[in-house]
Amino acid sequence: MQKRLLFDSKLLKVTIGRLCRQLIEVHNDFSGTVIIGLQPRGIFLAERIKNELDRMLSGEVHLGYLDATFHRDDLRRRNEPIAPSQTKISFLIEDKNVILVDDVLFTGRTVRAALDAMNTFGRPAKVELLVLIDRLYSRHIPVKADYAGRKVNTIQSQRVLVELKEQGEEDNIWLINKEE
Repeated sequence: MQKRLLFDSKLLKVTIGRLCRQLIEVHNDFSGTVIIGLQPRGIFLAERIKNELDRMLSGEVHLGYLDATFHRDDLRRRNEPIAPSQTKISFLIEDKNVILVDDVLFTGRTVRAALDAMNTFGRPAKVELLVLIDRLYSRHIPVKADYAGRKVNTIQSQRVLVELKEQGEEDNIWLINKEE
């Protein structure tokens, strides 16, 4: 197994700062915008983005967590049941701009499931997608990230491993080549 480092702690911090500046350019003071992290791994990136935006804007950005487990199209295809995570959205998303945050965009199926799950909480004015890693050329459905930390050309035999300090690891994001 070969690993190539895509992000270390220093580059991750710079990238999150860049993504936050891009968000501020589009959403200004975030008065009509909320952030929703996709469970399970997108919530850690969403929390970092929220904290950095709070610092940059001297205000409070609304953050929620969304679990799309029961909206997945592969839910009944698995041999073992999927353990759902907690959804925590303590605000209305009706007529708000919503920024969905996830760590890696691969096939797009998780984003599709999240859009379905989000309808439970109202109809947003607009939905945008922010990801740390955008795996190009791997979509099963037409989904595109509005904001991406890095776009990476990958093949099916590769995977992206996201290790964050919130998960008890060092901040490292790896591209892993599986040996055949």
